[in-house]
Amino acid sequence: MEKLSLEKELKENAYPGRGIVIGKTPDGKHAVTAYFIMGRSENSRNRVFVEDGEGIRTQAFDPSKLSDPSLIIYAPVRVLGNKTIVTNGDQTDTIYELMDKQQTFEQALRTREFEPDGPNYTPRISGIMHIENGTYNYAMSILKSNNGNPDACNRYTFAYTSPVAGEAHFIHTYMHDGNPLPSFEGEPKLVGVSDDIDEFTKLVWESLNEDNKVSLFVRYIDIETGKYETRIVNKNK
Repeated sequence: MEKLSLEKELKENAYPGRGIVIGKTPDGKHAVTAYFIMGRSENSRNRVFVEDGEGIRTQAFDPSKLSDPSLIIYAPVRVLGNKTIVTNGDQTDTIYELMDKQQTFEQALRTREFEPDGPNYTPRISGIMHIENGTYNYAMSILKSNNGNPDACNRYTFAYTSPVAGEAHFIHTYMHDGNPLPSFEGEPKLVGVSDDIDEFTKLVWESLNEDNKVSLFVRYIDIETGKYETRIVNKNK
């Protein structure tokens, strides 16, 4: 698989929607994840990321303008022991609760489908990072309608054991802007990351479409110790 430029992928796509990046730094020391949200409507754009325990949640920037919280207010990131869960919806809670009951990432997601926002039927994208005793692996998932047909849900899981230093995978909800919005297709894209969290955060944020970007979360986790650094960038301030 060709390694793509994350910067180029983002700059050339005005509306990838929501996106998850997971990988490992070039020096092999840190597990990396990034999650961003974008919006076309006033309701979607009226959001910020705020820290919530070891994770984050979305929150209305101006509560008086919040018209429908159902698909936009949720916890994108939660931490369960040595597992970090990153998703684009309230399936974060589903994964957390069912994995806490010894079910697997895939089993938890079998209880969910794409979002009920026809005609887009936005895919649910999810990631899980597992760090234990100096080892690291991750998996990504997408639940999507069958080519826009909501009568069928197509489920794909991609697991990455022994991730290679300097490599990451990028999955997002939409192929590009459109009406209806076309769902992401294929495997998560192979992209690069950098050793420096601030450099990487800046690259992602500045590459996202200026009109549509809303918020960005980046976390670097030390694979040996489990300690982490987090960056949050919100357009609304």
